[in-house]
Amino acid sequence: MKIMPSNPADLSAQIAQSIRDAILAGRLLVGERLPSESELAEQFSVSRPTVREALKRLAAQNLIRTQRGATGGAFVNHLSYEEAHNQQITTSTLLLSMNAISFDVACEARYALERACAPLSAQRRTDAHLKSLRAEIGTQSEPDLPDEAFCASDVAFHRALVDAAGNPVLSYQLAGAVEAMQPLMNMITFTARSRVRIIGLHSQIADALERSDAAATDASLLRLESYTRDLGRDVLAARAKG
Repeated sequence: MKIMPSNPADLSAQIAQSIRDAILAGRLLVGERLPSESELAEQFSVSRPTVREALKRLAAQNLIRTQRGATGGAFVNHLSYEEAHNQQITTSTLLLSMNAISFDVACEARYALERACAPLSAQRRTDAHLKSLRAEIGTQSEPDLPDEAFCASDVAFHRALVDAAGNPVLSYQLAGAVEAMQPLMNMITFTARSRVRIIGLHSQIADALERSDAAATDASLLRLESYTRDLGRDVLAARAKG
């Protein structure tokens, strides 16, 4: 594990990356105890506060856990998909906002990923998934529902659709698409969209999943994508005109 001491301002980040690389490469195994702070400081030729900051970075990523006492120290954590979920959303949100991704690009990516789940969701959906989808449609149909709550329910509906695929890797990968990309898209379209239209399309998706009809699920998602794209273009064009 090596760092570049010529860049002292970023030493803790370099140390964290070096340890992270060792974990990902399997040189440090799940449950294995890391060297002590003093040992790491000697190994990297840095101060203990610098090592401590590096360990904080790793703990924030759920890659390590700390334990107090005589048998304590820092240990390689067992990272679950659930624990990585929020980090994936945060990373996706930052990536999209910092790189000024266009509405069309975000829309294309989100629906392409979501449609990839449609066949599996139609095949594997459970009564619990259908209940979640119907519950969100019910929430969206409430006449006095605030825009923020409608957007949150919209995200929850599509999250349930993705989770119905029964594949934790897909659910993790699509967390960014559904829970990061979709809210950004909602911020643009919420003033112009028809709730009735969206609820109708959501109902078509739920009905198709209940019939285990993958083709109909995909077709309904395509219609929702087309409507969302048209909304985004109309709103952005109106803004451009001033």
